Amino acid sequence: MASRIARAAVVVALAGIGALTLAGCVDAPEPTPTPTADVSSAPSAPAEPEIDLDGSATQNLPYFDRVNNELVSAGGALDGRAFIDNLVAAGYPKTDMEVTADRTAIDLAADNIQFSVRLNGTCLIGQYGNIGYASTTAQLLSTGRCLVGATRPIDW
Repeated sequence: MASRIARAAVVVALAGIGALTLAGCVDAPEPTPTPTADVSSAPSAPAEPEIDLDGSATQNLPYFDRVNNELVSAGGALDGRAFIDNLVAAGYPKTDMEVTADRTAIDLAADNIQFSVRLNGTCLIGQYGNIGYASTTAQLLSTGRCLVGATRPIDW
């Protein structure tokens, strides 16, 4: 029995030596680099819209909407003058603006008011009232105006 134990020990020893020998022959896996964030390709926040007085109404619509939506969100008395003054403060020339009456013939607040800015043969047109705020762009009318019908003088 001692010889059996001795033989088993020899077999185990030879198996261990063989395993170690073969382990030295196996190629070690190549390390793979860990991906790093490329700062230049990382998504960034969209740029804030800006005024472009040399651009078209379509190019200026995001800025026009932002300026008007900020005024609406601030609350307060929102009449034609408030929108015109706000657009002037935002950089649009008052001489290129139109606004409809914000009071009715019997001196009640109008349900809706429209206001516009002429830009290089195009128009930014906004509306505010019982429908909330809405806007659009259009080509300048043959009259040289943006709004159809009576408008009030912007004389302040």
